[in-house]
Amino acid sequence: MHSFRTPDEVTLGVEDFGDVGAPLVVLIGSPTMLSWPDDLCDALARGGRHVVRYDLRDAGASTTVDPDAPAYTLRDLAADAAALAKGLDDRPAHLAGVGVGGMVAQVAALDHPDAFAALTLVGTRPVAPGPVDDDLPDHDAETRTRRFAVPMPKWTDRAAVAEYIAAGAEISGDDPAEARARAERIFDRTQGKARKFHMANQLGMVFAKLDCAPRWRERLPEIAVPTLVVHGRRDRFFPVGNGEALAREIPNARLLVLEDAATAIPAKAADEIADAMLAT
Repeated sequence: MHSFRTPDEVTLGVEDFGDVGAPLVVLIGSPTMLSWPDDLCDALARGGRHVVRYDLRDAGASTTVDPDAPAYTLRDLAADAAALAKGLDDRPAHLAGVGVGGMVAQVAALDHPDAFAALTLVGTRPVAPGPVDDDLPDHDAETRTRRFAVPMPKWTDRAAVAEYIAAGAEISGDDPAEARARAERIFDRTQGKARKFHMANQLGMVFAKLDCAPRWRERLPEIAVPTLVVHGRRDRFFPVGNGEALAREIPNARLLVLEDAATAIPAKAADEIADAMLAT
């Protein structure tokens, strides 16, 4: 694990897998790098790639100021991705984003096309957090109700946080054991932080307060690089219709639907996703 300093003086916490001289794959956190399973990073590295996963601002080991009032925009996060890719390799990189990180990836590919040679979008949608377009499926109402009914933990209590995240994962259709282990790792990386930072790291709540204007969906046809869209059939947070829309609106995009997956990337799908990414 090490840090990367952008030209805008932002510190990004990053982790490398594979040969640093191999073609670069940049994995955007959602919001932490641990949203990308180790098994997937290892599989990409075995496929001959230099894999770099990183934390977004106000998450993990990256610059943290105030997740309750972010002084940056979605466009700034997209610029971070481009700066990281250009700073690590002279060749355009394969950029991948999951969840809200997929929104960052779409904007980065549109605003910085010279930085990227391929794009992978996992479990995301073509509009910002908030009200969705009429033709896109929104969060499943019953699932949201059940998740909001789970009492919030004391965010500085490791065991309580892990149990809360595991309970939410089970409601969402994800593996609660994987979610609990990931929550514990995220917590351990932010020891000593105030409760709002733990909450931001676990839930990515900063996106509820982030300026994501202007819209980018109408620009998706501008994406000219090979694109892979991956979506879980059982995703109740961003239902699969969102991935289908991305695959329709990005020219020549390929859609991979994981029949047994929900919101998170399951470790058991690592090889399938890696193979699809390596072929993109």
